[in-house]
Amino acid sequence: MKHNNRVFIALGSNLGDRLGYLGKAILHLSQHEKIWIKSLSSVYETDPVGYLEQDPFYNMVIEIETALKAKELLSVCLTIEKILGRERKIVNGPRTVDLDLLFYGDEILQEEDLILPHPRLHERAFVMIPLAEIAPEMVHPVLGKSCKELADERSKEGGVRRLALI
Repeated sequence: MKHNNRVFIALGSNLGDRLGYLGKAILHLSQHEKIWIKSLSSVYETDPVGYLEQDPFYNMVIEIETALKAKELLSVCLTIEKILGRERKIVNGPRTVDLDLLFYGDEILQEEDLILPHPRLHERAFVMIPLAEIAPEMVHPVLGKSCKELADERSKEGGVRRLALI
C-alpha cells in the first residue's frame, strides 16, 4: 500500500457564490482517486489582506491524505482553480477560489513554484485560526511552534469571523 501524506490546504473565495465555490473545490478534490478528505474547519468570513479594495473572503482549511507528490497535488489544485474560473489579474485580488498548500507532512521545500510549508501561513489569521481548529497540535517544521500557538499570536488581529452555517 502506498504511503499517504498528511496535507493541509487553505481555501478562499470572495467572488460570486463564495460558499458554493469552496464546496465545489472540496468536491473536486474528493473525486480524485489519490486524495481523501479527512477533516474540514469551519468557514470564516475574513477581511481582505494586501489588496483591500475587494469584498470579504470566505476562508477555511481542510486536511487531506494523498498518495500524490507535493508538485502533483499543486497541479491538481491549480487545475481546480482554473475549472472554477480563477483569473490571476491582481496580486492578492478577487478570486472565485484559491487553494494553497500549507503543510505537506513535515516536508520543507524551497522551489520556484512551490515553497513548503507555505511561507506566509503563520502571518495570516485567516489561515491560522481555521488551521488551529482542526490541527492545533500540528507543529510548524521550520518555526517549531504548534498551530495553536501560531493562531494565538494572530487571533488579536481581528478581521476573522466564524460563520454560523447551521
